[in-house]
Amino acid sequence: MTHVRHRHSERFTVVGNHLAQHSKLSLTAIGLGVHIQSLPDGARVGIKSLAAKFTEGEVAIASALRELEAFGYLCRTRERTQGGRWVTRTVAYDIPRDIAPQPRPTPKSRPTPTQITSTAPAPAPSPAPPRTSPRAAPRLVLPEPDHPDLTRHRTAAEILAGLRRHDPRLLLSARDVTRLAPAVSAWLERGIEPAAVQRTLTATLPPEADGIRHPAAFLSHRLTNLLPPPLPATPAVPRAPRVEPLHNCDRCDRAFRAAEPGFCRDCRAPADDQLSATA
Repeated sequence: MTHVRHRHSERFTVVGNHLAQHSKLSLTAIGLGVHIQSLPDGARVGIKSLAAKFTEGEVAIASALRELEAFGYLCRTRERTQGGRWVTRTVAYDIPRDIAPQPRPTPKSRPTPTQITSTAPAPAPSPAPPRTSPRAAPRLVLPEPDHPDLTRHRTAAEILAGLRRHDPRLLLSARDVTRLAPAVSAWLERGIEPAAVQRTLTATLPPEADGIRHPAAFLSHRLTNLLPPPLPATPAVPRAPRVEPLHNCDRCDRAFRAAEPGFCRDCRAPADDQLSATA
């Protein structure tokens, strides 16, 4: 962001950064506090008066007033006039009342309904109910390869650098290519062909009229949310049992299977007995 400064010489209000950059006030409360500080004494700052002036409704304005009151920028008290009416007296502080110098009491005059005055502050108001801040969006974490490989990394960089040939809106800087290359490498590591990665990143792009303001963020979202799962492990092929070759028996000429030629099972037993008798 760059400021274009202008030194005001009339119709300006000095507002402290403790209000303009308050870390706990809502943006509505900060804007309303700045508006109230710009008003002269005696201006009406009631809920209905402010709602008639701005687009925010009475509920939002009432909530913002309670925030300013809780952090010491406003003090509102209910007083009864001589005619028996109840009015709200509002005291606005340029800095929170807990660090602001307290004004000296002034003679009390007939109050104007819901106006800014300079009287002494009333007792401390009750604290506003705690505000719940919206949950921060989860940070996008790009995928990375389990086993980095220089060849895959170069292929990934070539895929990213060449996307502008398919659509000029996907023009990436050298820094963006270096940052996104590990995510593309994770796709390649999971068996996705480079052409398939390219088709996924360039498919169903927004219309030309809508444009792609941040191509690196657009591609980061696709690389993260469309990452395919790893391929399942290939099951081991069971080995076929070994089949012994066929031989013809040297005695009966019958075929049998064995590692070496010789006698079949029926002829082998009598031959063994004959050898034993000879021994």
